[in-house]
Amino acid sequence: MRANRSFVVILSLLVLLLVYIGMRILPDLALGLAGNVLGVLGLMLLGVLVPVGLMSASLRRRRWSHLVAWLGLLSMGFFSSLLVTTLVRDMVLLVLLAVGALTPAISHGSAVAAPLVALGVTVVGFVNARRLARVVKVNVPIRDLPPELHGYAIAQISDIHVGPTIKRPFLDAVVNKVNKLGADAIAITGDLVDGSVQRLSTHTEPLARLRASDGVFFVTGNHEYYSGAEEWIAEVRRLGVTVLLNQHVLRRRGAASLMIAGVADYSAHQFNPTHKSDPRRAAAGAPRDVDVRVLLAHQPRSALDAAAAGFDLQLSGHTHGGQFFPWNLFVPLQQPFVAGLNRVRDMWVYTSRGTGYWGPPKRFGAPSEITLVRLVPA
Repeated sequence: MRANRSFVVILSLLVLLLVYIGMRILPDLALGLAGNVLGVLGLMLLGVLVPVGLMSASLRRRRWSHLVAWLGLLSMGFFSSLLVTTLVRDMVLLVLLAVGALTPAISHGSAVAAPLVALGVTVVGFVNARRLARVVKVNVPIRDLPPELHGYAIAQISDIHVGPTIKRPFLDAVVNKVNKLGADAIAITGDLVDGSVQRLSTHTEPLARLRASDGVFFVTGNHEYYSGAEEWIAEVRRLGVTVLLNQHVLRRRGAASLMIAGVADYSAHQFNPTHKSDPRRAAAGAPRDVDVRVLLAHQPRSALDAAAAGFDLQLSGHTHGGQFFPWNLFVPLQQPFVAGLNRVRDMWVYTSRGTGYWGPPKRFGAPSEITLVRLVPA
């Protein structure tokens, strides 16, 4: 019942926003009756396709479902940019009106520009999203780092979102690139999938090819809990990946030791109380003389608890770096960091922009990444 009510609210808001776009753009385009009818039909089509995009992960598998999912998700991306360009246009027109500089030519030209800019951003964003993520190399200075751990490398991939538009070939390419890095360990920091094991297991099989001398590790993200976390934990383990569910492992280089720990997603307790994210529990039982403590935590907001638990470095994702404007402006309302290397007390936090994307195949101003984190002496 609550889900149905939420969907009705979202659909109502979508209709209102489309009416707003139509009323603000169509009259100034001066397309005539036939043009206005086509414009209204186009907006109505968006009103149908955007909800389809929202539900794309749960569409029944049919011959046409893949195409419909693509159309819906592309429409989501275009609608988002069209709304932004319409709002920006209105703000500019208000300023011009206030200073007496608004002319019919400006109104018409800006009405033409708004959908064209939205389309251009959507096309560029599509290219950015679908190309293979670049490698971002990050040096993390660790105080009193033993010589044996100088240059210790962890390859991080995050937020791949295998699902409606990200399939096996995409993940195959990511795995190939990660393996070429020759990292000591590989970390998958959540939001691997958008969909059930039954639907996506064929597409996640490339994970079994990941190779690192100290192991491949996975922690759950919020989307695992939307997609059946227990089943996915079992499936990831079947592929040979170590799942760290408020747990840790120890790795040694000569006399030096390093702990790699992982917590369940920050919101996991809302789905399964036994999965409550707990950095202290993840570190419990570790020797006191461990030289470096690394935590894998999907959401950056685990950082305060992780710092209090004595970790030196937290690797996170979740934010996608905002993925595309203007959503990057809203990330700080929920998370302490949007992307990059930051400091919380005595602990470093690296937040990945993600290796895939969620929802619309669109990245603009937030490029995807495969991260190679190296430990260096402070």
